[in-house]
Amino acid sequence: MFTYEVTATVRDDLRSRYEVFMRERHIPDVLLTGLFAGAHFLRADDGRFRTRYELADRPSLERYLTTHASRLRADLAAHFPDGVELTRDVWSELRSWPH
Repeated sequence: MFTYEVTATVRDDLRSRYEVFMRERHIPDVLLTGLFAGAHFLRADDGRFRTRYELADRPSLERYLTTHASRLRADLAAHFPDGVELTRDVWSELRSWPH
């Protein structure tokens, strides 16, 4: 299992709008690619947001990055041309434990 994680630091006045955009548009659009097993959207107490997308394998991530990422990133940037800083990480699961 792989996790593609995007962390957003969002300017105070944009946080509410960003949250709605992510919930109602961006995350559903990413999931519509059919390459992800699921997603989690989180907010820290300091107003940062984190989206974790789960994938079965590395080829699915590579296909997302080469086929879909630029279009979806451009759409986000069109809605938030400034005030949002993003970092991206890829995590490989080493082991999981049941809940």
